[in-house]
Amino acid sequence: MPTILFDSIIFGPIRSRRLGISLGVNLLPVDGKLCSFNCIYCECGLNEERRTRTKIPMREAVRKALEKKLLEMQAEGVCPDVITFAGNGEPTVHPEFGGIIDDTIALRNAYCGKAKIAVLSNATMIDRPEVFEALNKIDDNILKLDSVLDSRIRQLDAPNAPSFTFAWLLEHLKRFKGNLIIQTMFIRGEHNGESIDNTTEEEIVGWLEALQQIAPRQVMIYTIDRETPVKGLKKVSKEDLEAIADRARRLGFDVSVSA
Repeated sequence: MPTILFDSIIFGPIRSRRLGISLGVNLLPVDGKLCSFNCIYCECGLNEERRTRTKIPMREAVRKALEKKLLEMQAEGVCPDVITFAGNGEPTVHPEFGGIIDDTIALRNAYCGKAKIAVLSNATMIDRPEVFEALNKIDDNILKLDSVLDSRIRQLDAPNAPSFTFAWLLEHLKRFKGNLIIQTMFIRGEHNGESIDNTTEEEIVGWLEALQQIAPRQVMIYTIDRETPVKGLKKVSKEDLEAIADRARRLGFDVSVSA
């Protein structure tokens, strides 16, 4: 089983398929995974196999680690394209997430004003006022929408909360009034004897209808790029991804494809 865990608060910079030169920020424990989803394709592994024993880093520790790295990069005459909150699970579960975003904006402005700030989130915490407000402050608020079918969401994303449904997600995504980027993982294969395919006509039609209601300023679609913890999953071809993207583009959406 693959293990891709980040062993520090700050990692990289790395070259991201979607974001360019990205300096990563991990707000979760460094010895495992902490997430409100248990996605079968997650490069960090499954929650039950990546239990944590250490605590999450506190706000001041994050601020100091980020400032130290930005100072080092400034001395080298380089600057990241983006400071990206990702890491070993869902960053918005951090109880000091709002304050950390405020610190990051201040540090970005002080040391690398042209860098964007991005958060990769599964959207499970966007009903929390402090998370909603923080995500509205950043440059790239990237939120997951893998399917419009509750059965597929449970199959692919396996949310911890039974109350997490597409209807709930749609209503809360609409609250951003377009100030967000929708990210969708398209995937095929088989798991536990069941077919996996969120590229069916039913789901693509529903996904396009959801995009029209959410009105995101950008859409990112992608497929698996690394080994997954669950076997039997397959990449969706670039041709098929582009065909899906073209349908969204014809509706006026700015769509990027990573295959």
